[in-house]
Amino acid sequence: MIIRRVSFDHPDAVKLNDQVQAEYHVRYGDGGDATPLDPSHFDPPNGVYFIAYDEDDSPVATGGWRAQDANDEGYADGDAELKRMYVVEGMRGRGLARRILAALEEDARSAGRARMVLETGTKQPEAIALYTSSGYEPCEKFGYYREYESSRCFAKAL
Repeated sequence: MIIRRVSFDHPDAVKLNDQVQAEYHVRYGDGGDATPLDPSHFDPPNGVYFIAYDEDDSPVATGGWRAQDANDEGYADGDAELKRMYVVEGMRGRGLARRILAALEEDARSAGRARMVLETGTKQPEAIALYTSSGYEPCEKFGYYREYESSRCFAKAL
């Protein structure tokens, strides 16, 4: 697997984002994640977007982080918010998400961010298992879905 930095509006990023949005819709029945995202949110040094490619140069996993600081949505100064972690169905169970997560944490740490935060939901038990086994702990809710009962927020010091 090769991890490449790409823009959030790169054709492969758009393709994988469409797939993850479809999966969110299946799991939650709400049309996907409505969190406002702009490609500029993932421009270094205030964020990054990675895609993992297999040996055939096919995009198989993705994830990004964007800088957040204290605001009325519950973020704290120095936060790096994890977004759009996804592994295509046929490539799951091979450690790709864990590798993307480690690369994102290292990048955010290098950019001077203090902690990585993420929001997921109760209908994504695989995601919750990944994050808790990677040292993430429940934290006060933040972000777009902070008032939803099914929302779960996690944080890890970088």
